Amino acid sequence: MAQRVVCVVGPTASGKTKMGVALAKRFNGEVVSVDSMQIYRGMEIGTAAPTPEEMAGVPHHMIGVADPAESWSVSRFTQEADRCIQDILRRGRLPVLVGGTGLYLDALVRGQTFAAGQQGGAVRLALQQRLAREGAAALLEELAAIDPGTAARLHLRDEKRILRALEVYQETGETISEHDRKSREMPDRYDALYIGLSFRDRQELRDRIDRRVDIMVEQGLLDEVRQLLTGGLPRDATALQAIGFKQFLAVADGTATEAEAVEEVKLRSRQYAKRQLTWLRRNPRIHWILWGKEPDFPWALQNATEFLTAAGVC
Repeated sequence: MAQRVVCVVGPTASGKTKMGVALAKRFNGEVVSVDSMQIYRGMEIGTAAPTPEEMAGVPHHMIGVADPAESWSVSRFTQEADRCIQDILRRGRLPVLVGGTGLYLDALVRGQTFAAGQQGGAVRLALQQRLAREGAAALLEELAAIDPGTAARLHLRDEKRILRALEVYQETGETISEHDRKSREMPDRYDALYIGLSFRDRQELRDRIDRRVDIMVEQGLLDEVRQLLTGGLPRDATALQAIGFKQFLAVADGTATEAEAVEEVKLRSRQYAKRQLTWLRRNPRIHWILWGKEPDFPWALQNATEFLTAAGVC
């Protein structure tokens, strides 16, 4: 039987951090962050990573574990997060997975395996050299002969995915489509119970996102970006492409004003929240708690507790 975990999900700025801590306290749990950017050190303001005060004594995992110069794949994240979950379970505690990166959460709960292939190895290097000589069209045509389903979903701009699909086939003899099909047919690794947070009125969520951005700026988002650059972080690092950091990098470089950056961050954050909700609506197992004008955490905790207790969490 799959081991039990609780997942707190929802769009950005919906109150997941506070709910996760409350549930961990109620059910003898520990929080595992499922956020693709909170893994990076020195980016606490821009990623809205929980402060020690917000953690309220509850152990948190997968926060500030990576150097910002690193680029983590979904595979690496799930491997590291899974180790945390297994350690929590071995100690008889409840893993509470909190975060808004839907792809990472789904892969973690499902125990999704990722196709083999030594990224950065000899096969990848040879393919990169071919890409430079022959162009993406030639490689995509080759992929179409091997794996027409994958090729049909890719565009010439998807160079990394084209290379990855060819790399997997050349190293394993199995197409990435076939690997993904087998992965989908496997039972979930964890028995997950989902608590979803959002607002009844979408405008309330948008207003809350805007306020959060203003707070980030007041707390020193621009200084945080400057410190990363001073520390030698390359401007093209994955971490600096995150919402907030990318826009304030332009401020640091003098190509945008702070006011322009703030408005762009708010817009991108609202768009991201919309994408998060679209992703989450595909999951019929989510028990939704919808806020009114402001979050009512005592009521929400009672609601979530009743749901989880009825499902056998104690």
